[in-house]
Amino acid sequence: MLSIQTNVTSLFAEQNLAINTAFQANTIQQLTSGYRINSSGDDAAGLAVANQYRSNIAELNQGVLNANNGLSSLQIVDGGLNNISTILDRLKTLATESASSTFAGDRNTLNTEYQSLLGEVTQQASNIGLAANGQLNVVNNIYIGGGNTIANSQVKIDLSGTQNQVDSNGLGLGTTSVGGGGTDLTGNTVRLDAPGATFLAATAQTFAFNLYSQNGGAQTVNVSVGGSGALTQQQVLASLNSQLSPYGINASVGSNGQLSFGGSTPFTVSTATTAVDKIATTATTATNSGVFNVAGAGTYATGPSIAETLTFQNGQGTANVTLGTTETLASALSKINAQTAQYGIYAVANSAGTGISFQSVNNFTASTTAAGGAFTATGAQTTNAPASTGTVTGNAEAAITAINSAIANLGLVQGRVGSGENQINYAISLANSQITNFSAAESGIRDANIATEAANLTKAQTLQQTSIAALAQANAAPAAVLKLLQ
Repeated sequence: MLSIQTNVTSLFAEQNLAINTAFQANTIQQLTSGYRINSSGDDAAGLAVANQYRSNIAELNQGVLNANNGLSSLQIVDGGLNNISTILDRLKTLATESASSTFAGDRNTLNTEYQSLLGEVTQQASNIGLAANGQLNVVNNIYIGGGNTIANSQVKIDLSGTQNQVDSNGLGLGTTSVGGGGTDLTGNTVRLDAPGATFLAATAQTFAFNLYSQNGGAQTVNVSVGGSGALTQQQVLASLNSQLSPYGINASVGSNGQLSFGGSTPFTVSTATTAVDKIATTATTATNSGVFNVAGAGTYATGPSIAETLTFQNGQGTANVTLGTTETLASALSKINAQTAQYGIYAVANSAGTGISFQSVNNFTASTTAAGGAFTATGAQTTNAPASTGTVTGNAEAAITAINSAIANLGLVQGRVGSGENQINYAISLANSQITNFSAAESGIRDANIATEAANLTKAQTLQQTSIAALAQANAAPAAVLKLLQ
């Protein structure tokens, strides 16, 4: 039907021209943006999925940065731990040197370096965050992402607690020393370590040692120091040691700055002086605490009713000593040592010179059949164990034990740090894999297929041109009606 009022063909052409123009515009938009989805209307469901992938990728990218930062921190810690391990080697060297009884140098010099290195251990532990309350001395959570829960998105590296502290206290080295050990004098208050201090300028000081030697048995040896000019700390020790070395006793200055005596020789000691510039407080005494010892009665007593049999025993054998009612302290010491010396158990006069002290390098037991003679009570007596600091080498030997433990503990911390580094590396690998796969998934949804859209552009341009040409023809069609009116 021909109609002037309504050009249906033109309307069809207009409609298709609008469709083809929109198709061309959409194709051009995809080609120029590179995305298939440029607005929610393009693919609402796909856009929601793609946005989730994009969010995961953003999270993982930052997570990889977090992980690399954490890895760098652990690598710094690892380097610091290796450095501390090297310092422990030097501490072990100093302790071993001091632990030798034949060491002829000054143990205080060794201890000065030793204490300085302990301070360096603490400083380096603080620098890497593994001192007490350090930055990394906690449970370290590194958020990486990619997990189905928050917990699964984190790498947990537990460096908390004292077991992960690598400062000197955390490693159990804070109170160790390689200075000369020995028995302190009871009640002594004189320090010899004051810089520039001198002693005994005009008046000598005498130390009375009640000791046992293989050649002389139980005896008293008097050692006199000073009186002919002021002496430094080093000169005091040199004088004492030159006189005491034949008896196996060593004089040193302990960590408290006071004079002490050590060695495996059984001894007791007392001192007295009128000197103002003395090296030990007057009337101080000591019993060798570096060996096993049993204290006898303060005063050895005799009498008609005090006849006793003493029994001493250790791993080498048993000695029975019979003492009569007329024994003197000297005769009692002689009889006891005659029976016990073969087992390494010795009797010497106590520091007051009135009773007996029983001493041995090895553990032993002592008992008596009567009270009031050698001992105040009948039966078995109490054996005192040696103090680790009671011998010349005791401090160093204790330090070696502590250092061995510190090395083992440091190794455990290094293991935890190394395990943490591996965990982070594994997490980084997984995160990078997830980033790649999420990116591929997002691309499949959001990105435009350039080859397809290029073909679509050609198609859209052709359709648009065809639509325009057809519209022109459709608009010209009503004019043909005029021919019918001619």
